[in-house]
Parts: sequence; structure tokens; C-alpha cells
Amino acid sequence: MKVVAIVGSIRKESLNLKLAQHVQKRYADKFELEILSLRGLPMYDQDIELDAPQEVIDFKEQVKAADAVLWITPEYNSTIPGVLGNAIDWMSRVDRVVNGKPSMIMGASMGAMGSVKAQMHLRDILFASGLNSPLLPMNEVYVGAAHTKFDDEGNLTDQATVEFLDTVIENFQKWMKAFA
Repeated sequence: MKVVAIVGSIRKESLNLKLAQHVQKRYADKFELEILSLRGLPMYDQDIELDAPQEVIDFKEQVKAADAVLWITPEYNSTIPGVLGNAIDWMSRVDRVVNGKPSMIMGASMGAMGSVKAQMHLRDILFASGLNSPLLPMNEVYVGAAHTKFDDEGNLTDQATVEFLDTVIENFQKWMKAFA
């Protein structure tokens, strides 16, 4: 199975990017994970949506080629980051490349609640935006105090979090296969 990770942070040392990289490395024998960058994605503009820039075309093709989507979001001002909202705007228009793809949400933050508000908003957005991407239920991943759970090389070192992710990723695999 091929999964794309859409990380809602463009920061080089993003905790959410580190979480995506952990998933990519640890579960490489279970599925192929491609981490997509939102850095070069231009702002959504309805005036050009039918003749989108190449960056948008490439991004949407990567999502379209995947079997599932892993959304990994930080929390900015109690909601999702603008770059993630922008990506959703592009994906929800014209060819709607996420339509019917199973997905899962996780997130990390320095705060105790691990992006819970952003994830609640993201669930609402994904449901209401017409993306029609069924979300894995009851497997929420909120990595709180994430800055204490990664070492200097970006490795996830908190054993309880690693073990929890093992269980959730197994559930995600079953979820993906149900849509295959």
C-alpha cells in the first residue's frame, strides 16, 4: 500500500515532520509512506484552479496515486495551520483527489494536549469540505510534550508513544485494506 503524509508544518525542525519520519522508517515494511512538502504550494486561487501551477498539479498527482492519506498537523492558534488549509483547498476543488481515500489524523505539539483542537477542526473540515475521505475512527494520536519525546537526531524515544503508535498503525493498515 502507498500512503502520503500531509504534514501541516513547513518548519525544518517540525515535531510533526519528525513524527512523519518516524512512521516512515518504523513501518516501512508495512506500507510505503511518501511525505509531501507544502512549502512550494502556492496559495489557492479560484481564478487559476482550472489551469493550476505545476506545483499544484504535481502535489495532486502524488495524492491521487496514493491508497491512503496520513494527515499530521500541529496546532496554531487552536486550529490547523494555514498551509494545511491551503492544501485542503487545492485538493477539494476540480478533481478532488482525496475522494474515497481512507485517512488517519495524528499530531504533535509542545503542549500537553498534543494538537487536539487542531485535529478536531481538521475532522470537521475533512467531513464538511466534500473531500469524502473516510477517517479511521477511535484511534486518535495526540503526542503532547513532543519536544521531550524526540532525541537530537529526530528519533522518537518515548517507549509508550512508540508502542501506542504500533497499535494504531496496525489498525490503520486494516482500515486501508478494507478500502482496497
